[in-house]
Amino acid sequence: MNKSTDEHQHQQFMRRAIALSRENVSQRNGGPFGAVIVKDAQIIGEGFNRVTASNDPTAHAEVVAIRAACAHINNFDLSGAVIYTSCEPCPMCLSAIYWARLGKIYYANTKIDAANIQFDDDFIYQEIAKAPQARAIPMTQLLRDEAQQAFVDWQHNNKKIAY
Repeated sequence: MNKSTDEHQHQQFMRRAIALSRENVSQRNGGPFGAVIVKDAQIIGEGFNRVTASNDPTAHAEVVAIRAACAHINNFDLSGAVIYTSCEPCPMCLSAIYWARLGKIYYANTKIDAANIQFDDDFIYQEIAKAPQARAIPMTQLLRDEAQQAFVDWQHNNKKIAY
């Protein structure tokens, strides 16, 4: 595949993500965000923001697309796949992308563009960098010694599926 063909293909997948974001606005399912996951030049998962439609604050376009792609290939590991998203991923979506092992992110709008329409994630990025006790939502550690047993059990389980 030559560079021109490759670029055209990237643009086509991004156009699909953008189309999903625009369809979502017109159908009033949630925010103006869409995402497409591609492996071997084939779409294996699509998603659009469904936060308000599903009353699920985790139903961002990227997460919905990851769930669809994983269901499609029947595997939690999306290594070798890439994501095209209509906007730079928020911290939650970026984390999900890393956990899913996607190989590359293509995005259209920036997080600054999103902030300009009241989707501002900057405070979350700032919160992540703080020590747990300094975050806006209070965090208190409790029963660590008891909880450690689950980690010991996991460590010694010969039939675990590592991820």
